[in-house]
Amino acid sequence: MVLQDIKPTRSELIRLKRQIRFSERGYNILKLKRDGLILEFRKVLEDAKRSQSDLQDAYRRSMERIAIAHTVQGSIGVKAAALSRKETPEIELTSKNIMGVVVPEIRGSKVKKGILERGYSLIGTSSVIDAAAEGFEDLVEAVIRSAEIETTLKRLLDDIEGTKRRVNALEYRVIPELKTASAFIKMRLDEMEREELFRLKKIKARERE
Repeated sequence: MVLQDIKPTRSELIRLKRQIRFSERGYNILKLKRDGLILEFRKVLEDAKRSQSDLQDAYRRSMERIAIAHTVQGSIGVKAAALSRKETPEIELTSKNIMGVVVPEIRGSKVKKGILERGYSLIGTSSVIDAAAEGFEDLVEAVIRSAEIETTLKRLLDDIEGTKRRVNALEYRVIPELKTASAFIKMRLDEMEREELFRLKKIKARERE
């Protein structure tokens, strides 16, 4: 804001004061939003740590179980059981709102199955196939949960950064510039008022002569 371009009028001073109040209210609201988002981010971050740990555990268990299944049933038996699966998991994507930030809700349907729902023959397979199938169902659920949390974290972080930039802009640039302009106009109006008083005194002094 260039001070030389500012019109030193009372209407402009009133407008600037109104804008300062509006900017300060916006600044306070954005600060509250920023602080709230940071709290939410920390909560989700803890969930993300647990989710990553659960995902790693689920992956390790599923790999161990499929290795045992290959040993007991052979590669052909494992592949036959896998190909007999009638339904594939489905992903349902919705959304929810966290302090104005839209984040995803991801749900998987037809992931967990009972033994009789998996499609393979119970006569030609052993319990190691059941264990392997259950392990990979758990892994799919862990992947879905992890994807939801990771996406939520990214969107919260993006919004926190954007809110921080707006807060900083208001605090360090917009509000100080408005206050400087307001002080400049007040100073110029005071000067003009003193000049006018001095001029009136000179006129009255001349009239007395």
